Formats: sequence, structure tokens, C-alpha cells
Amino acid sequence: MLDVSRGRVPKLETLKQLATDLAGFKVNELQLYVEHTFAYRGHREVWRDWGALTGADLRKLDAHCRSVGIDLVPTQNSFGHLRYFLEHESLKPLAEIQEPYPSPDGTFLRYPSTLAPNHRGTLPFLRGLYDELLPNFSSSFFNVGCDETWDLGRGQSRTLCRRKGQGRVYLDFLLQIHREVRKRGKRMMFWGDIILKYPALIRHLPQDVIALNWGYEADHPFDHEARLFARAGIPFYVCPGTSTWQTMIGRNDNALANLARAARAGQRHGAIGYLITDWGDGGHPQPLAVSYPAYLAGAALAWCRRRFNARQLAPVLSRDVFCDPTHRAAVAVLRLGLAHRRFGCTEPNATPFGATLAAPPPGRRELFCRNGLKYYARLKAQSIRAAGEAVARERQRLKGSAPRTAAGRILVAELDLAARMAGESCRYLRWQQALAANQPAEARTLAAAGIRSLVRLQRDFVKYWPHRNKGTPAKCTPFLDWRLQDYRMGRLELGQGKALPV
Repeated sequence: MLDVSRGRVPKLETLKQLATDLAGFKVNELQLYVEHTFAYRGHREVWRDWGALTGADLRKLDAHCRSVGIDLVPTQNSFGHLRYFLEHESLKPLAEIQEPYPSPDGTFLRYPSTLAPNHRGTLPFLRGLYDELLPNFSSSFFNVGCDETWDLGRGQSRTLCRRKGQGRVYLDFLLQIHREVRKRGKRMMFWGDIILKYPALIRHLPQDVIALNWGYEADHPFDHEARLFARAGIPFYVCPGTSTWQTMIGRNDNALANLARAARAGQRHGAIGYLITDWGDGGHPQPLAVSYPAYLAGAALAWCRRRFNARQLAPVLSRDVFCDPTHRAAVAVLRLGLAHRRFGCTEPNATPFGATLAAPPPGRRELFCRNGLKYYARLKAQSIRAAGEAVARERQRLKGSAPRTAAGRILVAELDLAARMAGESCRYLRWQQALAANQPAEARTLAAAGIRSLVRLQRDFVKYWPHRNKGTPAKCTPFLDWRLQDYRMGRLELGQGKALPV
């Protein structure tokens, strides 16, 4: 599953090449995660600034996928994760809540993103989406999402949830969606995170649904969760991740452990599928090139876990992806995904490489990358330098690669752009530390170099963008402007909107 809803919507040519590559790995299913980036005729105001996929795009991709042995499964999140629909005046009445609210720890805001299950307009809204989206696919499956319904019970359904229980309200609405999916001749898939909070309700799911059991850390309890679905007789997939989001250049160590853990649990408990998920949290600045090691490893683990050998990743990536006889590109992408270890700190779903550069201004109180401006206070200066040097070495290695195809050359180019961004995170961290240590001369030197480098990076990223993606990079890399502004203002952001002047 590739996220196409957070800032990067690939062009048809990019998706066709991806499908061809995946087929070579013996992957037989592809999903494109959609929240608001399909070009629905009645909702142009929602998707027009994102570079949405059209029906014609999907029909062509569907035909290509069939030709290489892949089932292109439609997706449309149908309960939560609908922020960009629900922020528009005509659709706000369908939202469970109308205004943002703070997280329990106050570090970010939850924006309205969940449909009110008891609003009379909710199902007609979904029917309209389904009737326009589904005819573009030949698959017999449909993934309706329904994960992370954070707002449920906070607004329009509060009384209903108090009377029936939040889990039961969730299940009842899921059953309504299931009826809509069956009417359209599809078999429903849905994310399993919410129903897992109410294990007693799992047995009330229809026997023809497919639960998608997701989790993205090395120690995710796939074994326990898969057992719950298996005991209830509910067909399920295990759904690990690439660990690339909010990292710029990956967390290959976590990815391999997560992918392997999912394969073990899936095999033990009879999973009927294995879905490798590739998310785009924080604007999706990381390119496809960063994810290929996890695509390949996940496919290998799903097919032959006991015989998987990570040492084979580099030669296969060199031969079949980068088409690079020097092997330098493959070695670089694998080692870049381990460079985060040099920082000496870990946290879920992010590294300082990704979250620092992409951190939103504190006043926005956005969820993704929200801790990025705080790393400087907990990292050692020598660790930041070591991480930056590790990235620089792999960039140098990339320069010696020699891909023989246009596709391979694009992968190398976008990988180098990602590595440049990771390197700029290190410079920004050093600048923050110089400010905090009251070293204005050092801070000014770092800021001047950072401004020059970010301007070049911004120019090169804009030039690269149309080779791979639809729309513009405006939704993907606004953080380049944020960091330029920080450098020019010369102030250190602390916590929620506070600043320390130089």
C-alpha cells in the first residue's frame, strides 16, 4: 500500500513502473491509500491543490497491473482521516466535531477528521464516493479504511456512544458500510485497530470481511492481535510498514524487524495476506527510492521467511531496481537507512533526519514531526556530526553509481535529494545548539550556509518533482520555507511558540 494522500501523488508513469518492479518481487496486490486525492467530480474544491488521480489514471493503471499479475485494490477511507473533506463548509455538517481539540498531553491539535456515524447525510456522502471511485477498478476487493476514528463520541454521536458504547457505535457503522460495499459487488477490507480495542465485538464482524492488522515498530504485538482475529474466524492480513515516513532516508533496521515479526505472526495464525504499508506522514518528502529495500525485504519475507537472507538485498536491488553494475546505489540506500543510529536516540515513526527539517512551526500544533524542533536539546554534538558524516559518505558513494536505465537514474537522483535533506537536518540541529549555547558567530555561519544550501535544494526539488509526481511540491515541502525563515530570523523555537532571540 502506497500513501498518495499526504503531499505526494505519483504520476501514472511512476505508478506503472512501481507495479512492474513489484511484480518482479512476486508482489500480487497493490493499494493506493486515498483520503481526498481522487478527482471526485463533486468535490473539486477538496482535491484541486493536491494533484489528484483521475478515473482515467486508475483505469490505465488497473489494466497495467492486471497485465503483470497484480490486483489493484481500491481504497477510500470512510470514517476517520477525512480532514480535508470536512474542513469545507458544505461538508462540515457531516463531521463528528466542528473544531480542533488538544491531544491529552497538549502537544498537538486533533483537527476534525471523523464522520458523524449518526448524521443522515453521512451514508449518502459515502455512496457518492463509492459510486464514482469503484467502477475504475476490476478488483473484487475494496479497502474502506475506518482506522483512527479519534473524534468518535466527542460530538454528534456523544449521546449515542454513552448509551450503546463507543465500540458498538463503531461496529454498527462499519456494518452499514459493509452493506454498501456488498451492494457494489466487492469484498470489504478495513483497518483492525479500532475493533481490537473491543475484542468481544470481533466475533460480530461479518465472516466475509478482511481485517487489516497493522503495526509499525519492531516490537509490535502482531502475535497477540492476529490470534484475536484467528480465534474469531475473521480473515485477516498482517500489515507491517517500510519505516520510511518522517525519516527522509529510512529506518531499515526497524523495518526489517517489523516486517519479519509480521510474517512470523501471519504464518503462525493463518493470515490470508501480507500488506507492506508505505506512509507519507509530514508531507511525504521521502521518495520511492528510500522504500525499495523494504518492498523487496517484505516480499521475500512473505514468500519465504525462513530462507530470507538480508545480504541478498544489495545485489538484487542493484540488478532489478537501480540497474547499477557498481552496486553503489543499493549499498548507499541500505546504509542511509541505518545512519539514524548515529544519533543515539530512538522513537516511534520518526528520526531526527526526518522530523527536524520537516517540523511545523510550533504555533500550528500539527501532529506530524511535532517533536522535530526539540531534538537539539537531547542530542550530543558529536552524535549530530557523526550522523551528518554518515550521510555525506553515502552521498559520495552514490556519485560513483552508474545506473543503466532512465528509471534507475531517477531513483538515484531522488535518493540523493533525500540524503541532502537529511544532511540539512544535521546542519539545522548544529545551528540550534549554537544558539542555545550563546555562540552567535557560529550560529550566523551555520545559518548563512544553511540558507544557501536550502535555496539550492528547493530549486533542485522543484525541478525533479514533475518527473515523478502530479501537482506541485507545495504540499510536500513547505518546511523548506519554514527553515529558511528560521535561519533568517535567527531565533530558536522552544516548545509551543516560544522563541529565544540571538
